[in-house]
Amino acid sequence: MYPAKVSLELSDLFRLELLSMSPLAWLAIVCLVIYLVGAISLWIAGKPWSVLATVSFFVGCLIWFLVTGLSGNAYADELVSVLVFQQITLMVFVPPFLLMGSPGRLLLRATPHRGIGRPALRAALGAYRSRTALVLLHPAMVVIIAALAFPTLYFTDAVSWFLALPGGHLILLTFFLVFGVIGAAPLWAVDPLPREPSFPVRLVDLFIEIQIHAVFGLLLLVNAGRMFSWYAEDPEEWGLTRELDQAIGGGLVWSYGTLPLIVVLVVTFSKWRVSDLRQAKRRQTQEDADLDAYNAYLAEISGKEQK
Repeated sequence: MYPAKVSLELSDLFRLELLSMSPLAWLAIVCLVIYLVGAISLWIAGKPWSVLATVSFFVGCLIWFLVTGLSGNAYADELVSVLVFQQITLMVFVPPFLLMGSPGRLLLRATPHRGIGRPALRAALGAYRSRTALVLLHPAMVVIIAALAFPTLYFTDAVSWFLALPGGHLILLTFFLVFGVIGAAPLWAVDPLPREPSFPVRLVDLFIEIQIHAVFGLLLLVNAGRMFSWYAEDPEEWGLTRELDQAIGGGLVWSYGTLPLIVVLVVTFSKWRVSDLRQAKRRQTQEDADLDAYNAYLAEISGKEQK
């Protein structure tokens, strides 16, 4: 009887119910509409704007909408694995697409500098230059957020406390998305940051974050007990034990959650190599220019002596 029940429930995961859709899913639509209005206004005005950046932001908003707007969103109250899947998607997968869409640069270019646009630009620039932004976008926040979102949230059973609150699941999803974007900014942002992290710092951040994911995923995989008070009972209607549910969540962290970090690791190494080659070429060009200038100076002196 269990497999049939599981099949039925899995088909229900992908049902769209507009009336009961999460506010976070509606926010994804709003963000996408605002972005597209800005991009289209630039194109109509004959100003260039990257189609690739637009596609990237669209994909990020689409994934954000799907993971919070489909009916499967409701099953996070029943299955640890569903909540972990949502967390990884909102913290690890969605932010890179949003950040590569360069929304900050679009805001500055598309917002009118007169009328209502002027205070909006002032507020955006003020937030960008604030001490809060300097702290939140510090490279160390990558590690802090990963530690708070995985070991601290789950191993202290704070996740059960959040889920017990009215709207607690929505609060958690909002936390995952917001802090996912903050944590991903030093690694993925195309827009300029208040403090640009060096490549060695990025690699250290990635290494530590990968270790946090690995330890957290491993403990979910091998733990034979019920780790969370909210998920104390077996989800029998799914044909699963709670231990298997936790193990599925751990497997998601190990595979689904680690893949984007490995991609970032490869991209960071590649960017570092390209940056070193550019600097070496720049130095060589400068040295060649200095040598040419010195040779010209010697030739000038030699010509004067011959006269």
